[in-house]
Amino acid sequence: MQYSYVIIDDSADNIKELLHRFEDFPEYYCIGTCNNREEGINSILEQQPELVFLNIKEKTKSDISLSFIYELYRYQNEMPYFVILADSDKFAFESLKLGVFDYIINPVETKELRKTLFKFQKVVPLSGGILPRVVENIPELPEKVTQEQDRQSHDNQKSEIDIQVCIKSYGDYQFIALKDVVYLQADNNTTDFHLQNGKKLTAYKTLKHYENNLPSFFYRIHNSYIVNSNFVSRINTGKSLCYLHNNEVSVSFSKTFKDNIDTIIKKIAPEYI
Repeated sequence: MQYSYVIIDDSADNIKELLHRFEDFPEYYCIGTCNNREEGINSILEQQPELVFLNIKEKTKSDISLSFIYELYRYQNEMPYFVILADSDKFAFESLKLGVFDYIINPVETKELRKTLFKFQKVVPLSGGILPRVVENIPELPEKVTQEQDRQSHDNQKSEIDIQVCIKSYGDYQFIALKDVVYLQADNNTTDFHLQNGKKLTAYKTLKHYENNLPSFFYRIHNSYIVNSNFVSRINTGKSLCYLHNNEVSVSFSKTFKDNIDTIIKKIAPEYI
């Protein structure tokens, strides 16, 4: 058995660094990484992780804040254990009132993460199974947080699966649903979108641009490829090939992005990790 955790952070670099820190702790496995509020809420409700690492910032346009925990209270009483990551202790007191499990100052060092994880293992012994944390006295939501939530929920009405992307070519604007994109392929400074219906559309932006802006079900697996994990049908680690769309397409993955391949496998079939 392993402990499961989710990382919620609007920075892909921060997520990658934290995943790297977790390499020293094989008893933990990541079942989701999210870069906005809506993804985070959906991931927790669907995956039911034991631990959630929530990175909040003082000055940012991100919708990730402590009000995230208040919102989660709306949907369930069995709460995961939250670990807050922040650049200072500014949010420590309010975090304590919310009953978060721990608070770590960025950048996260391995020794500090180790302390948090060992403390967690004392509270929830792995050998005894995962014990849900039932919240009986739900804290009241401050008025200013309620207003913030209303604004953010309005901005996030669409699920990430319904998000559309606009591909512009001179005066031609094409709108496609991301759920229909099987994979993206770099072609110098342009990116080809390969769709479920077999069509290919070319966007005049780099693959790096889309890596930083696509929702959580897309993973970069090669300098030339980003795949939609919902279309992954087979992964051959011996040949370094990822098969998509019922094995109709195969693309290579590289050692540089092996962590993303492992994450896809954990997401689809965690029992085989």
